[in-house]
Amino acid sequence: MIFESVITCPKCGVRKTETMPSDACQYFYDCTGCGTRLRPQSGDCCVFCSYGSMPCPPKQAEGAAGCCGASIAT
Repeated sequence: MIFESVITCPKCGVRKTETMPSDACQYFYDCTGCGTRLRPQSGDCCVFCSYGSMPCPPKQAEGAAGCCGASIAT
């Protein structure tokens, strides 16, 4: 299980390594470069799955079959 992911802002291109929650999805992320609030793209469960170098730990554990039950980290 990998708990770090590099998030890349689609607006300004700033990249930052972040530690992902181990048992939840993170629905929002504020870019440290331009301040844009990132939200998951359609079909993704969290910002790490949309903009990160690694999918969130729940998705890593579940694989393509599903993810994140009921927990959402904000």
